[in-house]
Amino acid sequence: MIRINEIKLSLDAPQSELKGAAAKALKIKADQIKSLTVYKRSVDSRKKDNIFFSYAVDVTLGCNEENVLKRLSSNPKISAVEPFHYTPPELKRNSPFRPVIVGFGPAGMMAGLLLARAGLKPLILERGRDIDSRQKDVNRFWQLRELDESSNVQFGEGGAGTFSDGKLTTGIKDKRCRQVFLELAEHGAPEEILYSGKPHIGTDKLAVTVKNIRRHITEMGGEILFESKFKRLITANGVVHGITYTDEKGIEHDFETDAVILAIGHSARDTVEALYNQGINMMRKPFSVGARIEHPQELINKAQYGDFANHPALGAADYKMACHPPHGRGAYTFCMCPGGTVVAAASEKGGVVVNGMSQYARDGENSNSALLVGIEPEDFPGDHVLGGMFYQREIEHAAFLAGGETYEAPCQLVGDFLKEQKSTRLSFVKPTCPTGVTPTNLWDILPDKVSKTMSEAIVKMDNMLRGFALPDAVLTGVETRSSSPVRILRDEFYQSNIRGLFPCGEGAGYAGGIVSAGVDGLRCAEAVISDLN
Repeated sequence: MIRINEIKLSLDAPQSELKGAAAKALKIKADQIKSLTVYKRSVDSRKKDNIFFSYAVDVTLGCNEENVLKRLSSNPKISAVEPFHYTPPELKRNSPFRPVIVGFGPAGMMAGLLLARAGLKPLILERGRDIDSRQKDVNRFWQLRELDESSNVQFGEGGAGTFSDGKLTTGIKDKRCRQVFLELAEHGAPEEILYSGKPHIGTDKLAVTVKNIRRHITEMGGEILFESKFKRLITANGVVHGITYTDEKGIEHDFETDAVILAIGHSARDTVEALYNQGINMMRKPFSVGARIEHPQELINKAQYGDFANHPALGAADYKMACHPPHGRGAYTFCMCPGGTVVAAASEKGGVVVNGMSQYARDGENSNSALLVGIEPEDFPGDHVLGGMFYQREIEHAAFLAGGETYEAPCQLVGDFLKEQKSTRLSFVKPTCPTGVTPTNLWDILPDKVSKTMSEAIVKMDNMLRGFALPDAVLTGVETRSSSPVRILRDEFYQSNIRGLFPCGEGAGYAGGIVSAGVDGLRCAEAVISDLN
């Protein structure tokens, strides 16, 4: 198979023109191409007066591919590639016990699919509810401010990613990434995620996808228990012998197992504390703090696409920026949600947390992204291993108090934030946080170093994206859950100091998004299947 990179097509050109363009690049006739598949499509917007699609395509030929490749060997845009194929490891597990997965987010879902296909009939515990019930619980919180600490934006079927943009960009280089994409597409995600340069699913389509994954796992013999909360490990001589969990009625059960994949997500603080108290080795880990910054989507479209703004082939524009102000602390935008909303994402009473969410269509009036600053372990109060987690909680509680203790989110106009003065009103940019907002001064809530860095970054980023420092744009706080502040240590066999416990995904500190969490779920499931230890 031959891959051809950087085929350019205008925004209005149909994909049917790719075959002719590919033939031209290979200097052959179009009828010599037996098949053509789009591997990647991205938007090239470097020149605002000439925006186009750039494609990478994979083709098979009716003629001798080796001769064509040899003839074009000096062309860096053309290369030979092997078709992708994921082969799970050979099943070597020889245990009478079913493996257990704790958590049914991206890591738990991918691990569950792989273990179920291997015939191991995993038992999956999810402290939250199924997606349909969970959506009702989330809406109740947003409308009535009645928080369910077990079923919310952080906990429940699909994990925290279900109430997000469903962004699938990742910086990791692992062949399993492709398998995660294929699994998501097979279970209901839009097929375009397989080739889009900036793939996303959208929270509306994610809900369908995770439900289909659950059904597939159960059809293969797996079992998923919702409203079932992990309490503790049952161990002897440093080895897992089982777990204790509570069911939906609060009744405790013991389950015998020798393999537990711990895919708890980045917000299961009580579970992390329970594991710490059981002697599971952990270390402090950097995390980020900041706020959501909200602009009119039209402003972002104009800044990114110029006269091509609102072209139907482009959709809502996005951005990704980072800068390092003079004092050295970096700031960056994260999880940008075009045409999306800011969402109230608390999972503990007495705390305010925000995140971003988009539907697949990305057709909302505003865009938003997190504007974050890194917090290093030396910044944590005290020297406790879980100090970062306690620091997160402290900042979230300060936001709760500033919002009037009603789960309204504290907000501030960007112009006021840059002047370090309290906002007393809002302007034409209407905040989208569903629990409402309270104008205030975020400098009184966020750590001083974070506020200072954000302020400097907004000015610098305005030079990268005109209008980013719009005085009437809205900052809504606080965003504290972009990653886990702790890493649960594991060895080359993916196991902790307690043998049979496999720390996995974002909550264990080994992932940072849907794709990387899914990949880590596959890795840990492979370790269970291979019985490496």
